[in-house]
Amino acid sequence: MDSTGIDDFVAAPRTFAEAGDRIRLAAPGAAVTHTLRIFGVDAVIACREALRRAPGD
Repeated sequence: MDSTGIDDFVAAPRTFAEAGDRIRLAAPGAAVTHTLRIFGVDAVIACREALRRAPGD
């Protein structure tokens, strides 16, 4: 994941909130999860370890 991906993840929660929704990330790989944690994105995007756990929470 490069800076473009990080920028997208930072902007996504605001875009979804403006539409009255929220974003959840299902089953990200270890490298993606690590990168999101480094930049604090995991604090604004719910990350779930499996797809079945992502909807509805």
